Amino acid sequence: MTEHAASAGDDPPAPSGDGSVTVVGTAHVSEHSVEEVQSTIAERRPDMVAVELDEGRYQQMKGETPDDLDASDLLRGNTVFQFLAYWMLSYVQTRLGERFDIEPGADMKAAIDTAEELGLGVALVDRDIQTTVQRFWARLTLREKLTLVGSLMAELGPPLTVGFTVGSVFGLLGAVLATTLGGPLLLPAGVLSGTIGGTVVGILDAVLVGVVVTTLVGVPIAALLTRVRAGGEDVEEFDLEELTDTDVVGAMMEEFRRFSPGGAEALIDERDAYIAHRLVGLREAGYDVVAVVGAGHREGIEHYLAHPEELPPIDSLTGRETGSRFSLYKVVGYLITLGFLAFFVLLAMAGVRDTFLLQVFAAWFFMNGIAAAGLARLAGAHWSSSLVGGGIAWMTSVNPLLAPGWFAGYVELRYISVNVGDIGKLNEILADEEAPILDLVKRLRAVPLFRLILIVAMTNVGSMLASFAFPVVVLPYLATQDRDVAWVVSKMIEGAQNSADLVWGLVA
Repeated sequence: MTEHAASAGDDPPAPSGDGSVTVVGTAHVSEHSVEEVQSTIAERRPDMVAVELDEGRYQQMKGETPDDLDASDLLRGNTVFQFLAYWMLSYVQTRLGERFDIEPGADMKAAIDTAEELGLGVALVDRDIQTTVQRFWARLTLREKLTLVGSLMAELGPPLTVGFTVGSVFGLLGAVLATTLGGPLLLPAGVLSGTIGGTVVGILDAVLVGVVVTTLVGVPIAALLTRVRAGGEDVEEFDLEELTDTDVVGAMMEEFRRFSPGGAEALIDERDAYIAHRLVGLREAGYDVVAVVGAGHREGIEHYLAHPEELPPIDSLTGRETGSRFSLYKVVGYLITLGFLAFFVLLAMAGVRDTFLLQVFAAWFFMNGIAAAGLARLAGAHWSSSLVGGGIAWMTSVNPLLAPGWFAGYVELRYISVNVGDIGKLNEILADEEAPILDLVKRLRAVPLFRLILIVAMTNVGSMLASFAFPVVVLPYLATQDRDVAWVVSKMIEGAQNSADLVWGLVA
């Protein structure tokens, strides 16, 4: 975020003296905090009121900017998952606001309104929310990310219901793939003979595949959601008046730090330093400042104000977080890429030139395409979006730097528009605890932002599942009496030997 200062007039006020900073710690959902903010500003009449907001959130609060989102940002890399993290944080704050019957962010709005009424300047000193969420997501471990996403899913209904509802989507995909491949995958081929018997076996096998996949996916999800809900039940009920007590808010922050030390660093510690940098700059410029921040940030900010020499460089607090250099997702992706290329190269080096390679490639193309397009369609994508995602899936599944969901999402943007207001709609839907899960899912899918994210994610999941299933499902199916899996392995070994002989001949 760039530095920004807004005032009641056209220009920020001139500094009045040597400069000072008074920090007011608030609970963002407490009416008592609103009153404290108003009285403190009115009594001190500072040159500048600094608020824990970035420019984007300030303009949204003031209604000075449309709520349009740059949807292309949601389709790149891990931004889809960063959005889920942002949604989760927004949802938690919204629920707290509902519990205490006050609009989230009312303390910041009160600070801005009071400053404008008194003709004081307003300084926006928080880091850009997109930067914070990106760095927050990058610091989470895989377990923490699963818990965070699981917390959102847990709001949809009972764990078993949610788990098996999600599992049934994948079960349906498995049944479709079993039918498409033509031969029984789980039942013995010779159970029934004849045309009618074969058809019955095919139907029973597809149903069995669907049940097995539903169970394998649904049970772990249900177990995860049960654990998430059990953890949520341990959350202590806080008295409204206690919410402004720094000790209570600090205890909540420490609980979050135990959940995710890395996430707390990005969400709390880095922002303490960033805000302190801005406040030190205002103080050094001679401004008398009242800074309105969350109570959990007060201690860290005041420490840096007392010891500015301990502030980390501002450059270390901005920009995108690259996260750990090791990425299991990328490692698996590169292994799939290398395995796919090695398979065809080694068979070609072994002299396999007939239609077998073409059959393998066609199976790879159609299996990835059907899985990706099918899940995209189930997520609510238009036919053109799902077909684009399915058509590109064969290529993106062997390149970990690409994803078919991106392409499906870009095409889907021809039919829908997304905006920040969609997040509020999603929070309202999740707040309806009495609605059946299928009704909740239907209403969530009707929100353009959620549907876009779902289409991107489900298209990618379909391609990923097809890639993992290909060697254990499709290759044995393509095998014949003369060309079974053992024959393929022997040809790959022969291809490796021929490649080694060729390389040795070139260097010898």
